[in-house]
Amino acid sequence: MDLIIDGYNLLHVGRLPMALSAEDLQRERERLVEELSSYRQARSCGITVVFDGWKTGWAVEKKERRKGIDLIFSQLGEKADDVIKRLVKDKGPGKVVITSDRDVARYAERMGAAVIPSEQFRERMDRPFAAGEKDIDEEEDEQPGFKRKGPSRRLSKKEKRAKAALKKL
Repeated sequence: MDLIIDGYNLLHVGRLPMALSAEDLQRERERLVEELSSYRQARSCGITVVFDGWKTGWAVEKKERRKGIDLIFSQLGEKADDVIKRLVKDKGPGKVVITSDRDVARYAERMGAAVIPSEQFRERMDRPFAAGEKDIDEEEDEQPGFKRKGPSRRLSKKEKRAKAALKKL
């Protein structure tokens, strides 16, 4: 499973919107890379994090690999959203995109990728999933007296992809 993550989107989950100095922003990015590296080791998945560089970036797109995480900084004048869309298109279906940006999410879903909101992924990252522990979604399905019948009760393809991706996370 390969994850494509909207970096600043995930970085700012659950925070009040405020301007960070360049040093603070660098520290926060490093902290996020540490957390994702630990997550990658526990889950053995490929992770690509895309950060915006459209206002204060380099003249060309910058790529680096730190602690097993692929980092991409978009070039000056290009948004991370455009880079994510390009990655989804190039890598094809079967990828999981972590973003709360509706435009990116719609595009990824059209290209056959599963989309997980940043808030939901942050919850998964913060709560280690033990091997014997039941998934929250599975517990909902096992409620007594709760039966799904007929086509109107079935999940859509989009919902099935997202649910399958969540189970793997």
